Amino acid sequence: MNKFLALISVLMLAASILRGADEKSAPVAPKTKPAEETAPADAKNKPAEESASTTVKNKSSFNVDAASRNPFWPIGFRPKGHIAAAGDAQGEVPAGAFLVSTITVDGTTHFAIINGKSMSEGQQFGLQVGTQVYQVFVKRIEDGRVILGRGEEEIVVPLHRK
Repeated sequence: MNKFLALISVLMLAASILRGADEKSAPVAPKTKPAEETAPADAKNKPAEESASTTVKNKSSFNVDAASRNPFWPIGFRPKGHIAAAGDAQGEVPAGAFLVSTITVDGTTHFAIINGKSMSEGQQFGLQVGTQVYQVFVKRIEDGRVILGRGEEEIVVPLHRK
């Protein structure tokens, strides 16, 4: 038991001596004001010509023509014609560009869901098909079909039943 106590006391004495030696050998950093702080070492070592303006030799670009598929769309995604606000294109509007999924006829109010948007009689909207935007208005909403107009042209779109 005496040997055990002697060993522990020697280890404690050695630990305190080593702790004291570590504290004395660690250099104390001088305190500086924030204005006196030095710049990073890599900025000091750069030549003056590199720290000036950098010119780009080859600029990358990404150009997609209107007929190609958007690369950010998911694979297999096919966009439907959506309602646009402005612009007008010449030519006939294809009847297949419209999908009437719901018709509500209640007394004097008539509503239809055309291409996923709620429309009422007399409402005008722009339909984009590819790169062309067609201005179309809802002439009449009847039971089972919607009659759309574009200028003098009338487009009859039947209700899509599954």
